[in-house]
Amino acid sequence: MNKFTSEMMSLIKAVGKDLDEYLLKDSAARSKIHIYLTSAGFHALFLYRISHLLWNLRFFWPAELIHYFNRVLFNVDIHPAAYFEAGVVIDHGIGVVIGSTATIGSGTLIYHGVTLGSRRIVEGKRHPDIGRNVIIGAGAKILGPIIIGDNAQIGANSVVLEHVSEAQTYVGIPAKASKTFQKEANL
Repeated sequence: MNKFTSEMMSLIKAVGKDLDEYLLKDSAARSKIHIYLTSAGFHALFLYRISHLLWNLRFFWPAELIHYFNRVLFNVDIHPAAYFEAGVVIDHGIGVVIGSTATIGSGTLIYHGVTLGSRRIVEGKRHPDIGRNVIIGAGAKILGPIIIGDNAQIGANSVVLEHVSEAQTYVGIPAKASKTFQKEANL
């Protein structure tokens, strides 16, 4: 199988898994066709997946053109070089910004206004790695080459500047582990 065929098969599988996750995590979603036709977050994710495919095939200009249209049409700025596993949900989509060296694991739910950005201009890895089944609240900013562990939760409008362990909840500016939530979760 050649690289193009392999990338196309990956894209098709990813879109299918994305749709499945939308049905699980978006309470407004009534069916796959409803998501496919009316979800701006899904549309932005789909355009990202096409631009990522082109980026991987070294068609940089077409990838960047689709990236540009995604920003204009849906106000979602996901660099084509960023890596998403299959099964990611971007709820609403508006205002999401994800940098070129960011990675996102499957099952992750990203609300509107989220930034996965860098803290300074440097070469190489400068954006966060998001684990699997992470929830990132509206307006949250996760900055720098940090790791957010699997099953973590990031509170709305939090600014995360340090690694977050698996299954931790971080809130605030700057974000810290939420002791209140951990006590309630252990009851």
